[in-house]
Amino acid sequence: MVHHQRYHQWRKGDAHAYEEDEESHGLAALGCGSSACSKRKRPKLFYLLVISLLSCSFVLAPQLLTSSTFSLLYTFGLDSEQPADIDFNAPLCSSMPRGTICCDRSSIRSDVCLMKGDIRTDAVSSSVFVYTPRNISISSKNDEEAEIQHEKIKPYTRKWETSVMDTIDELKLVAKKEAAGFAHKCDVSYDVPAVFFSTGGYTGNVYHEFNDGILPLYITSQHLNKKVVFVILEYHNWWIMKYGDILSHLTDYPPIDYSGDKRTHCFSVAIVGLRIHDELTIDSSTMKGNKSIVDFRTVLDRAYWPRIRGLIQDEEREMRMKMNGPSLSPSIEPQLRDQSQMKKPKLVILSRNGSRAILNEDALVKLAEEIGFNVEVLRPRRTTELAKIYRVLNSSDVMVGVHGAAMTHFLFVRPGCWFIQVVPLGTDWAAETYYGEPARKLGLKYIGYKILPRESTLYREYDRKDPVLMDPESVNQKGWEFTKKIYLDRQNVYLDLRRFRQRLVRAYDHSFRMINRRASIQSQ
Repeated sequence: MVHHQRYHQWRKGDAHAYEEDEESHGLAALGCGSSACSKRKRPKLFYLLVISLLSCSFVLAPQLLTSSTFSLLYTFGLDSEQPADIDFNAPLCSSMPRGTICCDRSSIRSDVCLMKGDIRTDAVSSSVFVYTPRNISISSKNDEEAEIQHEKIKPYTRKWETSVMDTIDELKLVAKKEAAGFAHKCDVSYDVPAVFFSTGGYTGNVYHEFNDGILPLYITSQHLNKKVVFVILEYHNWWIMKYGDILSHLTDYPPIDYSGDKRTHCFSVAIVGLRIHDELTIDSSTMKGNKSIVDFRTVLDRAYWPRIRGLIQDEEREMRMKMNGPSLSPSIEPQLRDQSQMKKPKLVILSRNGSRAILNEDALVKLAEEIGFNVEVLRPRRTTELAKIYRVLNSSDVMVGVHGAAMTHFLFVRPGCWFIQVVPLGTDWAAETYYGEPARKLGLKYIGYKILPRESTLYREYDRKDPVLMDPESVNQKGWEFTKKIYLDRQNVYLDLRRFRQRLVRAYDHSFRMINRRASIQSQ
């Protein structure tokens, strides 16, 4: 919970928004606050299930208060059969009858609802209906028109951040009794599940596109083996173009623009909302087949390599035209390079424009080349094709960049390679939380280079003893607006290259040994 408090301070400076810990948050989901429950004694096992259905007057050890515990407490008790095609990382909803809705709202990050039965979209009313079979008995004055259950959900993975969630379209999920003699119209019917999610919010920032969207989409849908339809709220054509390569490896079906496509789409199973684990990572213990962030990167490999091969063929074609000679073999590209360069480790610098730029970048390039690196400076723009960025970083041995959204591209670096993140003043916690720790989980060798005050351009603006330079944490505690204004928007970096050189040499020595070891094995 401390993690989310720090994140909320970092994003919005609202430290009081989530003061309860995870245990009390989970108990609140059962209608019981932590203060009301903490004084009760633990019941005997014989009475546990009975008491759990009647009240929340017990407390289990925090380590037992997991989603599997919720599956015992939150049960419909109508259907213990679990269809083979339903495994949505939601033990809470693992047992439910047709024509019902089960929502797991226990996570601080996102709500996820599961619908099962005769499911139909209605974009005009921003609703998704599921109809209960007529043979299910219910009590209602008007049995044929009975609304059995009504849920509301905003299918975006920043549930705890009110300001952005206020901008997300809301879906109404409604379970109704099937009317006798009335045939509900289906314009398009599917025999595979649907996953509903939003590409609104912070979409447009590459960190949020991967962290809040693409990775949760993989987490939620990968077990369905591409037999799934994505239904997208706040649909953007540019997002589909940008991530189409990845989507094609998660689904065999074209995505649906929920608001733009007014047809009635019918399903038998629907997941509304996405699961999210942590910053740019995957908790393999909750995944079918223990899938991890490394498996996600394998998906990226498969997604981008066809396009990369096309780029290589285009370059060969252009080279043939220049040489006016015979066709080049697929292996010609390496042969066209200086052979002495092939055994050099490749270092890629992700260059920034505007704030948090490395002002002595040219000198950094020269230093890296003197150490022995083959250096490439990458300046990605919003319109830069991701396959091109992937090609450059996937072939690198070391990636260097200053903290910011572009560091999300560490996902494109091969496990075992190096990632050196320059950490400006006031960004220590965010740099480690959003990129450092996730990079290590991917298997990268991570170095966080924390600059000294004299390496920041803020050193020229403030007195040497000013808290901005000497105690950035105290400034961050004043709120997000101070962090953004001072440390993110007005700070550039002038690297102490003698100090930074130590990190480069360390990365070079290891990379050089690994390259030559592989070359030796291949030559045998």
